[in-house]
Amino acid sequence: MRAGWLRTIILGGLISLEACGLAAAQTAERPPVGGIGELPDAMIFYVAHGAADACGPGCSEWIAAEGTVKWDTLKRLIAILDRLAPRKLPVVIHDWGGDLKVSTSLGRILRGRGIDTMQGTTEVEACDGKSESDCFALKRQGGPLDARMNLSEPRCDLPCVLILAGGVHRSLPPGTRMRLTGGFISNRLAPNISDEAREGLTVRHGELFRLYLREMGVEPELLDMVDRNWASRQVTELPPSEWARLRIVTDSP
Repeated sequence: MRAGWLRTIILGGLISLEACGLAAAQTAERPPVGGIGELPDAMIFYVAHGAADACGPGCSEWIAAEGTVKWDTLKRLIAILDRLAPRKLPVVIHDWGGDLKVSTSLGRILRGRGIDTMQGTTEVEACDGKSESDCFALKRQGGPLDARMNLSEPRCDLPCVLILAGGVHRSLPPGTRMRLTGGFISNRLAPNISDEAREGLTVRHGELFRLYLREMGVEPELLDMVDRNWASRQVTELPPSEWARLRIVTDSP
């Protein structure tokens, strides 16, 4: 999938703010997770087990979060956290874009449960040589699955940042490309949304996201960059020095 922009879709009075375009394209073989109208790439969660220190010092087991953030992703996160309670395994994020409002809700749930967050790709050993469909069937059972972390091409887009922000301790692998797109608002039922309505929605949701970042201890200046990208149709790539300054991470890469 090519680089794209933040998208807000209004359907029957329901607003879905989605970020798309920075995640790599996924194969069409992966079946739907389930639910009415659910897409094949919806985010799933499963427990992964790796070598000693695979997910950091003293960490060999983690919750892999993989896929696109959808409206029902919340229930799957809550289900696995409830199943693992009182254990507090870190959540390793590999998102493919998705709903920004849900991303902030995921972050709040993680903070409320005292969970750490990081970014990374989980590679399940039993998936070696298997089709995407067969691999997905293994993951959907929830694990634990023997796995390894792949940090060769780490990246973190806006949904990733919003989920990451919910972690008590937050880290990104060295070399991570944090790229923030701009955005636009569209109405699939009425494409010619007025400039006034567009501006009002942009301001309102900007306020909600800034409130969320403040609550998570992240500098809301991050959203100023997104707003500027909306106006200029550019992409901002943040270096590690900015991750620390904006308090996106608590652990330096």
